[in-house]
Amino acid sequence: MKNYIQAGENLTLTAPADVAGGVGVLVGTIFGVAQGDAVAGGDLVLVRRGVFELAKTSAQAWTVGAKLYWDDAAMVITTTGTGNTAIGAAVAVAANPSATGLVLLDGTIR
Repeated sequence: MKNYIQAGENLTLTAPADVAGGVGVLVGTIFGVAQGDAVAGGDLVLVRRGVFELAKTSAQAWTVGAKLYWDDAAMVITTTGTGNTAIGAAVAVAANPSATGLVLLDGTIR
């Protein structure tokens, strides 16, 4: 195909703020995990597919397959949809309390 650009699993975008590698980042409606550190306004490579261990709302228990959302204000993954951006699903049980959970990102913008 002459119009194919790339797979889109890793995207280079402009960092909305200073970002540490390995954390979740929302750029507009595109969510991914920062491949490395980036400074605000600089290049940021977002990984949009795969399973990642990410920070979660500690006081939530997750079940396998639970729909997950990005809480941009708290910078954590949550099961609360209202006011947050859908990003994927839990692939393992996460206890209440726990600081992290296993998240499947499938690259879909919801």
